Amino acid sequence: MQRQLENEDQQVAFGKCLGQALAGRGRLHLEGELGAGKTTLARGILRAYGHLGAVKSPTYTLVEPYELDGVRVYHFDLYRISDPEELEFIGGRDLLTDDSLSIIEWPARGDGWLPEPDLVALLEHCDRGRRITLSALSDHGRQVLARLETDCAGPATHSIDTTGACAP
Repeated sequence: MQRQLENEDQQVAFGKCLGQALAGRGRLHLEGELGAGKTTLARGILRAYGHLGAVKSPTYTLVEPYELDGVRVYHFDLYRISDPEELEFIGGRDLLTDDSLSIIEWPARGDGWLPEPDLVALLEHCDRGRRITLSALSDHGRQVLARLETDCAGPATHSIDTTGACAP
C-alpha cells in the first residue's frame, strides 16, 4: 500500500488511522532517512489511543513506554545503538510482546535481534510532503492493511500518489 501525505496534518491523521487499524498490538518498523517523518507518524499512532501530549523520538533513552486506555505502546528509536545486544540490556525481550504495540524507528540497527515485524512503513521525502509505503509481513499485518483500505480511504487523511515524484 502506498499513499502520498502532503503535510504534517495528513501524516498525523494517517498515523491515527494506522493506529486504529493496528488495534493496540503488533510490531511496526518505521524506515526512512533522517527527517522523513517517522516520529510524526508515531505521534499520529499514539493519538489513536488518546495520547495528546508531545511525542519526541526516544533517541537517547531508546524506548518510551505509554499506557493508554489499557493499551501498552512502546516507541523505540534505535538510531544511537551500536550493537543490537544493547536491546537485551534494556529489557527489550520483555517489551516486544504479542499483547502490546511496538513502534520501532531505525529497525535495521536491531537486525538479528529484533523479531520479525508485522508491518514495515517506509517514509520518503517527496516534492509535496511524504510518501509512505506499507508492507505486511504477517497475518496481523495483512489484516491491518485491509482495515486501512476500508477505514482510511478518505481524502482528508491522504491521497493516492500517482506522480511518483519522490526524491531518490
